[in-house]
Amino acid sequence: MHLSKTWILPAIVAAIAAAIVAVLGATITDLGPWYQGLAKPSWNPPDWVFPIGWTLIYALNTAAIVSAWRAAPTPRVSDTVIGLFALNAFLNITWSMIFFRIQRPDWAFIEVLLLWLSILALIMYSWRVSKSAALLFLPYLFWVTFAAALNWAVVDLNGPFG
Repeated sequence: MHLSKTWILPAIVAAIAAAIVAVLGATITDLGPWYQGLAKPSWNPPDWVFPIGWTLIYALNTAAIVSAWRAAPTPRVSDTVIGLFALNAFLNITWSMIFFRIQRPDWAFIEVLLLWLSILALIMYSWRVSKSAALLFLPYLFWVTFAAALNWAVVDLNGPFG
């Protein structure tokens, strides 16, 4: 299959953006003594599951954003897709900062609800221009739903914080 030039720029930009979010998130995430000392629910997966899950999510997000960007009928729609993606990336990184660096899972839980809503907004907006893009974002929504449940369990088992 031959990719047209119109796929190249969106794919490169989306891949770079996803890689930046992944690297920032990984850099901020500290699985040191504080995190290891937290009580976690019995259904908490082993630590090695998270990098694999996030890698898959970022790959799917890259494909989704390229699909939505390419399908956008106008520059305004493509700008909105990029804006929603940028907001989501900011919220994704902010959650890691609040949870791991500030060490406030209680505040992180509130923030993860905003992250979840931003994913829902990506899905709903993308659905209008590319159903495949919207479907590619669904695993991210499920993953963050699970992460939010874990976040809440950590708050419940360890709070109060601060």
